[in-house]
Amino acid sequence: MVSAMAESPAKRRCRIALLPAMAGVLLASAAHAGGTAATRPRYLDLRYDENWNVLADRGDAPAADFFDPLKYIPLTESGSAWLSFGAQLRERLEIWDDFGFGGPPGESHDDTYLLSRVLFHADLHLTAWLRVFAQGKSSFVTPDRDLPGGNRKTDVDQVDLQNGFVDVTFPAVGGAQLTLRGGRQEMAFGAQRLVSPLDWANTRRTFDGASAILSMGGWQATGFWTRPVRVNRYALNDWGPKDSFYGLYASGLVARTAIRTDLYWLGLERGDASWNGTSGDEKRQTLGARLSGVVPGTPLDLDIEGAYQLGKVGPGDVNAFMLASQLGWWLESLALSPRFFVGFDWASGDESPGGDVETFNQLFPLAHQYYGFIDALGRQNAVDGSLGVVLRPLPALTATLTGHHFWRADDDDALYSASGAVSRPGSGGSSSWLGAEIDLLLRYQLDVHTALVGGYSHYFAAGFIDESGRGRDVDFGYWIFQYTF
Repeated sequence: MVSAMAESPAKRRCRIALLPAMAGVLLASAAHAGGTAATRPRYLDLRYDENWNVLADRGDAPAADFFDPLKYIPLTESGSAWLSFGAQLRERLEIWDDFGFGGPPGESHDDTYLLSRVLFHADLHLTAWLRVFAQGKSSFVTPDRDLPGGNRKTDVDQVDLQNGFVDVTFPAVGGAQLTLRGGRQEMAFGAQRLVSPLDWANTRRTFDGASAILSMGGWQATGFWTRPVRVNRYALNDWGPKDSFYGLYASGLVARTAIRTDLYWLGLERGDASWNGTSGDEKRQTLGARLSGVVPGTPLDLDIEGAYQLGKVGPGDVNAFMLASQLGWWLESLALSPRFFVGFDWASGDESPGGDVETFNQLFPLAHQYYGFIDALGRQNAVDGSLGVVLRPLPALTATLTGHHFWRADDDDALYSASGAVSRPGSGGSSSWLGAEIDLLLRYQLDVHTALVGGYSHYFAAGFIDESGRGRDVDFGYWIFQYTF
């Protein structure tokens, strides 16, 4: 691998800028090599949601896919007990120039490294109502990440358990079915703005606890009580004794429409929290709702979500909110099948240090998808106006170009990164303006197993970032190879 330190900044910027063009050539040529996916279950982000017992109906017919014999293994003659195996390998090469806006001085801010991750699972169905699911993981970085902070906890997790739970499903009564789940489990709700397994991270997020999933009349409601799992790079992962995450999330379609409604209550408790000068145990409740789907009779799609938070942080009361929205316009019949979209996100900040807390807590989000791929900002004290287009040059190739403009919601509060940590304290400057970012993403689904991704992002630093320290523009490029079965 070429050492990041052996290149001049000009050469590095040139190489990063060439990534999308190189990706386009590779992905377009790969279009002629891709096979046709067989009719079979799709590979999902939450692997435990896949149901491979449909392969029981194939009888003596040849397998439609090389891995099908591993996806459904009958353990009894009747097929009531069966076993399924699966895995995923992901390699992501990252190239950075002026990471963290070039600060702090005296440290390396340019680097190239490879993030590797392997996930492997077994899904054992003992009966129609009893199931055991286990998934392991191994994540590492080569060579060590030579950027401020070194290897992050989300980069390395030598060997650990990602999912490990038992499901008990009760027979359907009156159209309702209940599943009780206990153990380590990933969770994803709605658009994953607040609760996500965070697939972008090299070590996906997970929780220890119990949940109950009720499905009835086109709706699904999940009640849960868990402890967020903390990554220990070279030891078994655990959780904080004062940390707990619980709540109720319900989702379903509005009658006779394609509009989906989500309603939720999420509770978070953790010790030793600190928000803009207020510290202590945090007990925060989040009440929210979301509407999403195609606007009837139009080519427009809408996604709007709002949430309000209350509770306590030490002696201070919590009073925070967030609003997220996106309006899309898909012109399916035109060349390249473009979908144009415009979005607006607002997450509240704190008006003054100390006392009551008005900074929104983003909980456990997929911030990477919403506030720019460079991850300079999270959903805390942040305003984002976005505009973009999705194109489909080939049936399996999508290209997405997005522009973001960022502000602080309150200029007395800090700049928070995608991880939720303070990047720059609010006292560093008076400007609300944070600059802009442009993201280009190319994705090609080579075949049912293989995905190739190339991307480039540039952050135009301005305003508060210039006032509060080094304010160099940031360049970020990446390649991803992912193989799933």
